[in-house]
Order: sequence, then structure tokens, then C-alpha cells
Amino acid sequence: MKKFVAVAGNIGVGKSTLVNLLSQRLHWQPFYEPQADNPYLADFYQDMRAWAFHSQLFFLTHRLRIHRRLLDHPTSVVQDRSVYEDAEVFARNLYLSGNMAERDYNTYWELYQVLSEFLPPPDLVIYLRASVPTLQRRIQRRGREYERQISPDYLQRLNRLYQEWVENFSLCPVLTVPADDMDFVKHSGHLDLIVQKVRQKLTGKDVVIFDPEEVENGRY
Repeated sequence: MKKFVAVAGNIGVGKSTLVNLLSQRLHWQPFYEPQADNPYLADFYQDMRAWAFHSQLFFLTHRLRIHRRLLDHPTSVVQDRSVYEDAEVFARNLYLSGNMAERDYNTYWELYQVLSEFLPPPDLVIYLRASVPTLQRRIQRRGREYERQISPDYLQRLNRLYQEWVENFSLCPVLTVPADDMDFVKHSGHLDLIVQKVRQKLTGKDVVIFDPEEVENGRY
């Protein structure tokens, strides 16, 4: 049976890597975060408050279109970042930090709510959760110059918003993976555990309980 799984999480947490590994292990089609040519982006960085609404609206419509395509895809798919994160984490952060006016945010939020009600959700969201030090190490390791200036405070704000989103998200089951403790690149047992959980017919939220000794001893 065809499945649609989305991998969610903060900047640098390992979403693309997990999408790649899951697609190989499960023989699903991977879909990575698209590099959209946002026509508002340059203006947004010059004046965030003036252009945040326009920029986020562009990203929202782009992600909604991608989400629809994934639903129509003939085979099982695993996606790097969901449409929900744009609204519930990144747009909300712009509003809370004073970079999106309340009137604009309310209009954006109302549109997102209406559209998301009509859009069928994924079968599962995998939430990769990691602390700020872990995120910083991984951001430095992958060496993207434009990410080096991201502050710990910004990452922490996003972490809080991610946690709030996951706690209140009810459109589909959520599998939370403790990414501080698990290295699914170096340790095949860690990936095996995630795959095992994904394969289960989930009916609600679930959290990976990670015991390094049990993984090393081959009990997973």
C-alpha cells in the first residue's frame, strides 16, 4: 500500500540524510526540500517586516503544490520537511520576533488553516528532535556558509516552536526520534530501529525509546 511520510525538524538536524537512508532501505521515492526561486527573498532580507508576509505566502503556496504532487505520486514517498513547518514554525517565529505584522500574520494563518483542512495529510510525520549544541555541530560539519551565522538563540526559538507544533499536531501520527543520541549514519542498528518503528501501523503519536546497549547487543 502506498505511503506518504514526511521528515520534520530544525535546521541541521539531519532530515535530508534520513530521507535518503529511508528511501534506500524502504525503496520509496525521496523528495528533498525544493530550492524555490522566491522573488521576494532579496527584499525580505533588506526589510523583513515589510516583506515577510509576501515571502512566506510564496513559500506556502509552493509547498502546498509540492504536497499535492506527493499525494498524487504513484508510489510511496518520503519527504524532506513538511508544509506544516513553514506555517507553524517559521512564519510563527517571524510573527513572534516582530518581523511580521499581526494583521499580515492573521491573514496568512487563516489561509493556511483553510487550505490545510482540505489537504490530505501524510500517513506519518517523523520529527527529528535535537538540542541546540547538536544542531550547531552538524551545521558546522556540513559547511554551508550562509548557515554559519545562525545564532543559538534562533535555533532555540525554533526548537520551542517545533515542540509546541508536535505536541498539538493531530492530523496524522508523529514518530519522535531523539537525534542527540542516535546516529543513523554511523550505526546501522539505529537506522534499523527507526525503520522498524516506521513500518508499524501507527495509530497515534509514538516516541523512539533509545537504549544504546540494546542496539549494540543486537536486540533491535
